[in-house]
Amino acid sequence: MEYRKLGKWGAKVSALSLGTYLTVGFTSDAKTSKGLVKMALDAGINYFDTADAYNRGEAETALGKLVAGIERSDLFILTKVWAPMSDDVNDRGLSAKHIKESCDKSLKRLGMDYVDCYMCHRSDPDTPLEETILAMEDLIRAGKVIYWGVSEWSAPMMVRANELAKQLGARPIAVSQPRYNLLYRYPESLLFPITAQEGIGNVIFSPLAHGMLTGKYKPGEDAPDGTRAADDRQNLVIKQMYWNEENKKKGQELVEIARDFGVSPAELAIAWCLRNPNVSSVILGASRVAQLEENLKALELELTEDVLKRIEELYPQPEAIPQI
Repeated sequence: MEYRKLGKWGAKVSALSLGTYLTVGFTSDAKTSKGLVKMALDAGINYFDTADAYNRGEAETALGKLVAGIERSDLFILTKVWAPMSDDVNDRGLSAKHIKESCDKSLKRLGMDYVDCYMCHRSDPDTPLEETILAMEDLIRAGKVIYWGVSEWSAPMMVRANELAKQLGARPIAVSQPRYNLLYRYPESLLFPITAQEGIGNVIFSPLAHGMLTGKYKPGEDAPDGTRAADDRQNLVIKQMYWNEENKKKGQELVEIARDFGVSPAELAIAWCLRNPNVSSVILGASRVAQLEENLKALELELTEDVLKRIEELYPQPEAIPQI
C-alpha cells in the first residue's frame, strides 16, 4: 500500500481507502461487510470513511464493530456531520449545538474516543462560518477530533473559512472531500488549485461514477438486475448525474481501452484518479469482496502515455461549470 500526506499536514492515509456509503451497514450484509473490512486491512488500508447519515448511523455502528480489535493508532477514521438525523429542528446543519451533539453520538456508535477527521458533509447557509469553525476547534481541544474537513464546499468558501480560522486562532481546514472521476473532472479547474494553495488534502469519492465507468451499463439497455442503477434505494445519484446513452457508449469505449491494456475499466478509472498529485486518497465504494479485490489492483498500474491520450480524448476536461 502507498501512503500519502493530507495536503501539508503530517498524518498519512492509504492512497486507496474504504468507504461505507450504501455498503457497510446497509446493502452489504454482515458477512460481506466483515469480508470487505478484513480485505482492506490486509491490503494495508488505514483510512476508513463513514458518516452519521449513512443509513442513519448504522454504517458507523457496523464499522466500529468491525475494526474494534484493531490498534486505534493504526486507523484513520473519518466521519461527517450536517445531514438531518431526525425530525428535530436542531438535529441537522452545522450549528455548534448540532456539531457537538452529533460528534458525541458518532463516537458512541463507533465505540471510539476520537475520530481522526470530522467533516462538514455539506455547507450550511443558515449557520455563520465562524460558529462552525469554533465548534470544530472546541472538539479538537477536547481531544475528540484531530483534523476537520469539508465535503463539496466551493473553493472560495474554503478560502474564506481558513481566513476566519486564522483570525479566530482556530485550526484551518485540513481535508476536502470532492466528487472526482472521469465523468466529473470539475475539481481540476475549480478546486485543486486552491486546495494546493491552502495545503488541504483531497480524499475523493465516486471514482467510478456510481458504476458508470465499469462498463456494466450498455447503450439501449436497462440497468441489469443487482446493479446500483437498478436499485431504487441507491440509484438517485447515478440516474440524476450520469444516466444517459452517451455515457453508456463511452463506458463501452473505456472497456476497450482497458482490455487493450490488460485490465478492467474499474482499475483503469481508479488508477487515473490516483495519478493526480492533488489526490491524497481514493475512496472505494465496493459492495462485494470481489469488487474490492479488483479495485485494489489499480494501485499497481502505471498508465502509459498512449492510454492516457486515449482516455483524455474520450473524457476531455469540461469547460462548463456544473449546474448540480
